[in-house]
Amino acid sequence: MNNKFIKQRAWRFLLPLLALMPALASAEDKLSSGDTAWMLTATALVLFMTIPGLSLFYAGMVRAKNGLSVMMQCFSITAVMTVLWAIIGYSIAFGGAGSWWGGLDKIFLNGLTVDSLSGSIPETVFMVFQMTFAIITPALIVGAFAERMKFSSMLWFSILWLVLVYAPITHWVWGDGGWLGGKGILDFAGGTVVHINAGVAGLMAAIILGKRKGFPRTAMPPHNLMFTLMGAAMLWVGWFGFNAGSELAADGTAGMAMAVTQIATAMAAVTWMLAEWFTHGKPSALGIASGAVAGLVAITPASGSAGPMGALAIGAAAGLACFIFVAKIKPALGLDDSLDAFGVHGIGGITGAILTGVFCAPSLGGAGFGDGIDSIAGQVAVQALGVGATFVYTAVMTSIILLVIKVVIGLRVSEEEEVEGLDLSQHDERAYIL
Repeated sequence: MNNKFIKQRAWRFLLPLLALMPALASAEDKLSSGDTAWMLTATALVLFMTIPGLSLFYAGMVRAKNGLSVMMQCFSITAVMTVLWAIIGYSIAFGGAGSWWGGLDKIFLNGLTVDSLSGSIPETVFMVFQMTFAIITPALIVGAFAERMKFSSMLWFSILWLVLVYAPITHWVWGDGGWLGGKGILDFAGGTVVHINAGVAGLMAAIILGKRKGFPRTAMPPHNLMFTLMGAAMLWVGWFGFNAGSELAADGTAGMAMAVTQIATAMAAVTWMLAEWFTHGKPSALGIASGAVAGLVAITPASGSAGPMGALAIGAAAGLACFIFVAKIKPALGLDDSLDAFGVHGIGGITGAILTGVFCAPSLGGAGFGDGIDSIAGQVAVQALGVGATFVYTAVMTSIILLVIKVVIGLRVSEEEEVEGLDLSQHDERAYIL
């Protein structure tokens, strides 16, 4: 057989492969209608978590004279953060490949067109999906300073906090070139970015604003636990968009994220209920709702890497850890974290972030370690680094923002306005429940 014949046969074999190469190279950037349909749905589910979910959850836990003000805060944050994310937040988080921030290349959504893609979905869909995360995170902080912060101060705080705290940390973890992402941190849907971030900010807000008038001597029971249970139920349903949606595709990882979210949430709710039943003699509606949210929070960073049995363990640990903090440690500290923003989101987020490093291990049914990491010890160390960096940066920057606002326009309503209630003093309205 001569060389010319061999070359001809070789080219006949290679030409079909060469023809496929452009399609293979562009497969990652090809629009998938299935992925897009799922992400449109997931985005709506995450928005549903804030309005009406979180709004009702928080509104039911405050006194009747402040219920409308809490819902107004969540609603206004939804509107203002949407505008801010479009103007600058998205660019800081996802506009470039720096270690610390994404830059300003996508300010005012520069470059986003109907044809822009982010993987297999339109970049517009990715941008709005991430926008819903930027909405709910500052809204979570409302639970720490409920019933005592001026509405104007709350708005200025949320604006500055999104730009200076949330967007940079989002880039650290999820942005191109982000330094925590480069370390191999596993945070599938926002354990550090959303929950530790919001929880620590809430802790600093509760400390700097100080206690509500009469706390802890005056009883401040929730005025409508049916609102709270309805809100918790909406959060639970919406969280499937939060966690399963973070895969950005309709695939097996999204399916597992949905499964472990349900399992961990249920386990945490049962754990809190049993712990409260054992220590106080009766289980409460507020307790089981808080436990469910603690489970949702804790599984968030692990939802793309833990298996079902890992989800059970994470849910049990989160339910117990958050219950102990809220029922025992917080009263001992005299901390007036009104609606337990730190007790549930901070403690739950830290618990979940650390345990992600354990239950991602293939030997424990997980999907594997982060890039460049080959052991549980190595992954836990990186998770702890992420927790520590987020805690310190958020605590410092949040404190600076609050203290500047305190000096410039003040943080708290007056004593008379606090006694009257924020519904009337801040909005001149009242919600009458018949």
